[in-house]
Amino acid sequence: MTQLPKSVRIREVGPRDGFQNEPEVIATDDKVRLVDALMRTGVRRIEATSFVRADVIPQLADAEEVLTRIDRPPDVSVSVLIPNERGLQNALVCHGRFQEINVFLSASETHNRRNVNRSIRESLVGLERVLGHAREEGLRCEAVISVAFGCPYEGHVAPERVLDIAGQLVRAGAEEIGFGDTTGMANPVQVRAFFEQARAVLGADVELTAHFHNTRGQGLANVLAALETGVDSFESSFGELGGCPVPPGATGNIATEDLVSMLHEMGIATGIDLEALLDAARAARDVLGRPLGSHTLVAGPVDWHHGRRAQYGRRKDAGG
Repeated sequence: MTQLPKSVRIREVGPRDGFQNEPEVIATDDKVRLVDALMRTGVRRIEATSFVRADVIPQLADAEEVLTRIDRPPDVSVSVLIPNERGLQNALVCHGRFQEINVFLSASETHNRRNVNRSIRESLVGLERVLGHAREEGLRCEAVISVAFGCPYEGHVAPERVLDIAGQLVRAGAEEIGFGDTTGMANPVQVRAFFEQARAVLGADVELTAHFHNTRGQGLANVLAALETGVDSFESSFGELGGCPVPPGATGNIATEDLVSMLHEMGIATGIDLEALLDAARAARDVLGRPLGSHTLVAGPVDWHHGRRAQYGRRKDAGG
């Protein structure tokens, strides 16, 4: 039997990845309240916002105010998404209010052009400067490679191409590489083979992080496949918020509460209080005024105290 990790690290990305994909602009007061709630669930890493152009993503135009107002516990690390050198300069106005940066690019030329209007080579040149500057400022650096498991425009993306990009980012200063299944095209067999290859190529010192979307309902199956290769770092979004704004039909990230519920059922520690996390997701649902995609938010966690028979009996009574 495969030896699974005994514990995992989860970065909550809903306040950035989720909020930026909402059609309306969420009030700053609500953002601060939701981030503060998430930081008290036991989540140790949270992507709070992004320093992107306000005319491109107005939903995150209040990045500086959000970072200034959130009440970060000392054991929580806050990260911000940085698109380019100007974004880093803007973020450094809030130096001391965050501890990590995330940079990003795509593994396919078409997706990268449509997302940031640059070639992969142009993105790499710019991100090398961003990573170097961020390290000089004492910030921890993650680089996320989007459409790492398949591109909606180009189809198959060769793992060798993805890992070549990853290697260049590591040499530029990234301590962690996140591999994004941006439009939910990955499958468990592919994920298992990819992370085995990634570990062999990138070595033991680079943190490998998996970022799955639930577009076709395979998000948690892909988590299990990654776990089986030893991956113990994941990104997810409370309420299953988020998605990729570029291709149509790209739904949200895997829900943090679904991920935590599954891991706890499997005996894998996260350090996260699931009930507190569900309270935060309910608060987000109330702010947005619509149902969210999280399964655990709807069904609730498994009630082992009352036993499986009670749980199954309730489902039968409901017509199941």
